[in-house]
Amino acid sequence: MERRSFVFSFFIHACALLLAAVILAPLLWLFVMSISPAADLTAKPLSWWPRTMDFSRYGVLLSSVENSAGAAFVASLVNSIVVAGMATVAALALAIPAAWAVSRTPSIGWSLYMVIATYMLPPVALAVPLYFGLSHLGLLNNVFGLALVYLTILAPFTTWLMKSGFDAIPREIEAAAMMDGAGLFATLRIITLPLAAPVMATSALFAFLLAWDEFFYALLFTSDLRAKTLTVAIADLAGGRVSDYGLIATAGVLAALPPVVIGLVMQRALISGLTSGGVKG
Repeated sequence: MERRSFVFSFFIHACALLLAAVILAPLLWLFVMSISPAADLTAKPLSWWPRTMDFSRYGVLLSSVENSAGAAFVASLVNSIVVAGMATVAALALAIPAAWAVSRTPSIGWSLYMVIATYMLPPVALAVPLYFGLSHLGLLNNVFGLALVYLTILAPFTTWLMKSGFDAIPREIEAAAMMDGAGLFATLRIITLPLAAPVMATSALFAFLLAWDEFFYALLFTSDLRAKTLTVAIADLAGGRVSDYGLIATAGVLAALPPVVIGLVMQRALISGLTSGGVKG
């Protein structure tokens, strides 16, 4: 029995290490590319570690010199944070009451599933009506307009996640609060939302990541640094006739840092939200 437990434990750890290697290997190679001289990136055979480490590209992209690649990158980074942040906050503001209503009124659950069914449509099918809508509102090439478009993507997803969290909270707790004199919104604010905090954090994290990584709509609806996001800026770096692969890799590393930091900060809440989703009766 002890040997069997050892073999099982070894197998679990080996699988975990293999999974970690598969996930981390591309990120490690991206970092290696970012600090490798241009000659090492085109050498044959390929050099797996640079002979000399060059961190100058990070200085180039984080530069504030006007009309430089760094200024464009920093502006796009700020735009991405603003757009993803606004879309995430708006999505949660809509998802919380909508998910609570659907969770506590199963007879209207069909409405949520109809909204989620729009995910089956390819983004290109919605591009033309969204473009004309933003144009009519004067929100083309505008961070608020792009956040509004992202809201249409995030709201159904966050509502679905929040509903699963509310479903796991016993209704008896809310009923007891109402019997003690708490109103509908007071019950939601004092009782339900604190219990659903892990799922709210999980929903916010996934919503932010979806908005942060979106490329298609950002490419269509932005044209300059007033609203261009990081994904489009990185694509622009690769759009020239001669591409600096090290610079593109550096941009990828910098673009990955904010989601990684947010994920590490919210790790405890994320794990709790994915495993429990609320309290268990």
